[in-house]
Amino acid sequence: MRCKVKKFLGKSITFDDVLLIPQYSNILPKDVNLTTNLTKNIRLNIPIVSACMDTVTESELAIALAREGGIGIIHKNMSIDLQAREVYKVKQSDHYIIYNPITLQKNSSIRDLKHLLMKYKITSVPIVDNEKKLLGIATSRNVRYELNKNKKVCEIMQKQQDCITTRLESLQYAQEILKKNKLEILPIVNDEFILQGIVTNKDTEKKFYSPNAVTDQTGKLLVGASIGITNDMFDRIIQLNEVNVDVLVIDTAHGYSSKVLNAIEKIKGTFSNIQLIVGNIATASAAKALISAGADAIKVGIGPGAICTTRVITGVGIPQVTAIYNCAKVALKYNIPLIADGGMKYSGDLAKALAAGADTCMIGFLLAGTDESASKTLFYKNKPFKAYRGMGSRAAMLSGSRDRYFQDENEQQQNKSSKLVAEGVEGCVPCKGKLSDVIYQLVGGIKASMGYCGVNTIKKFQEKSQFVEITSSGLIENHPHNIFITKDELNYSK
Repeated sequence: MRCKVKKFLGKSITFDDVLLIPQYSNILPKDVNLTTNLTKNIRLNIPIVSACMDTVTESELAIALAREGGIGIIHKNMSIDLQAREVYKVKQSDHYIIYNPITLQKNSSIRDLKHLLMKYKITSVPIVDNEKKLLGIATSRNVRYELNKNKKVCEIMQKQQDCITTRLESLQYAQEILKKNKLEILPIVNDEFILQGIVTNKDTEKKFYSPNAVTDQTGKLLVGASIGITNDMFDRIIQLNEVNVDVLVIDTAHGYSSKVLNAIEKIKGTFSNIQLIVGNIATASAAKALISAGADAIKVGIGPGAICTTRVITGVGIPQVTAIYNCAKVALKYNIPLIADGGMKYSGDLAKALAAGADTCMIGFLLAGTDESASKTLFYKNKPFKAYRGMGSRAAMLSGSRDRYFQDENEQQQNKSSKLVAEGVEGCVPCKGKLSDVIYQLVGGIKASMGYCGVNTIKKFQEKSQFVEITSSGLIENHPHNIFITKDELNYSK
């Protein structure tokens, strides 16, 4: 007897199949506010998340992206120690307020002081007693011409009564003191002069040049890290938690599975404070299951990435705009943010993803060619490129991403590439320069799109925007045509 299950559930669409309909507007791009939620408790200033891929996101790119207002997700194709170290680098890059500063005891020698100044590349060190009471400040200027390295720092330091200090006020107030008094370091103390932390001129300058940066409550940049459903999953989570990672991402090719749902419940039951993103999925039923299990955000996209072959190898997937829209209806009902992951080639695709219901967009291809990406620079025909590979490629799976595709069960497979069923490819992308320039163009395109649609927030974009389906001729008309392009623009190449 033939199965009576309905086999065909209708037509699905992706980014190249649709355009946003322009609407009456009194909104200019400069009026648009792109702040959005990454998870229930984490807010970003731009809706951009970097993909947790080993040719995209390590600490350098995560730092650069957080300074622009987005967030980077450190990949897990490395040991637990190395991944934790990458997260630590991000958290230590822009302190603003340093709550556990490097200090010296008053009886330490000038030799000790010089060692600290050189090791940590700093110019000033607070001098404290055993109770952490501030006694003074020693600087590189104090020891520049001091020949006796055995002399105690208390003999050359600036004494407490001569130091300018402050209580734990706002960062802006601290900046004003630093600027007014031309200080390199401003100690934060309580009424008993116990050292609470420091603010440095160097870090406040970073804040000045990165006004859109996203930070935690202590002023440190936001950063995430990916984890897999592996035997050492809890060990990885514990160590990442110790370095104050802001969000974890369960990164798997098929999030709508019993292993993932069980993992969500175990993680949230053990680490209730952790913000947990879970993916990838492509259907409304999957979205409901992940949210019910405890996910703080869901990640949508099965097979749309530039380096992904899941759809052609397995025959499984849903075109990305339809997947986003269907999952977003469920996410909106439960007030859970949605991340569109993959398939975006231009800034207009990010705009379409947001209009379809995404709160943020996770991108790999668009960031892979930046100076800060995690891969090496290659040269082909005297032109610079950067390596870019899918986490489903055999090389990436051999490096640690097998569990993402549930291919880590058989020990004999682990070092045999021929026994791995790849769902991704290896390639390269042209070098694009600084990440900040790429982000500027992507954000500019999104703002322009929202201006055309007459909205100034992402929430209104989701509520008010309308799509029209186009033909293959319409797609050709979308792009430059009937000319030879002699020079690519920063935001367009074909």
